[in-house]
Amino acid sequence: MKNLFDVSGKNVLITGAGRGLGLGYAHTFAAAGSRVFLAGRHQPQIEKIAGELRAAGGKAEAVLLDVTSSDSIDAAVSFVMGYGGTIDVLVNNAGYEQVADFTEVTRDTYDKIMAVNLKGTFFMSQAVAKCMKQTGGGKIINIGSLGSFLGLRQSSVYCATKGGVVQLTKTMALELGAYGIQVNCLAPGYFITPMTQAFYDDPQHRAWIESRIPLARWGTNEDLAGAVLFLASAASDYITGETIRVDGGWLAG
Repeated sequence: MKNLFDVSGKNVLITGAGRGLGLGYAHTFAAAGSRVFLAGRHQPQIEKIAGELRAAGGKAEAVLLDVTSSDSIDAAVSFVMGYGGTIDVLVNNAGYEQVADFTEVTRDTYDKIMAVNLKGTFFMSQAVAKCMKQTGGGKIINIGSLGSFLGLRQSSVYCATKGGVVQLTKTMALELGAYGIQVNCLAPGYFITPMTQAFYDDPQHRAWIESRIPLARWGTNEDLAGAVLFLASAASDYITGETIRVDGGWLAG
């Protein structure tokens, strides 16, 4: 049974790995023995994290990546393939949010959020899937949100992108399954990250959020470790097109 969840030696590419949940995924996979490729726009930041993971005994490399640029995606994928020979797992974690009332959302804000959360996920997955088809398969893990399932005030564009990620996951699963590629989505609830820090720091907003969570607390990186390892391992080989919600029970009500 232990071997079902073994991801040691796998090459894992994580976008948006420089902070927040992406950084948590990087620590999870490094501790599990994977070779982690930390992809992000800020090279000094991801180089520092990769160095820290190596110093702790892990295998980690920094990869410069802007998911809104086709050239950057191609260069990053080429680097990982040249270094490791395969991309066994892709975690599409890169995300962007800019809160605004629906009537105040500008075209520029709309385009920026869409470019990272949906378009970036689409074309990052496309580039990696082409490699996985040639190397015998793999796992693609898209990252959703509570906003994949319900509306959140001042997050109209974000929710539209995250709802799209769930639908994209399903269609990718249909098309890529024949090549041994499983595509699933992980949808975290409220976790303390740079994106949600302002909500956590606002006592009234924080109390409202915690009142909606049956487990009565915000999530931690450790709360996501089991789910992401499951989706990356042989334990999920017959699961594709699904979304696992890790939200403390928020959506149960």
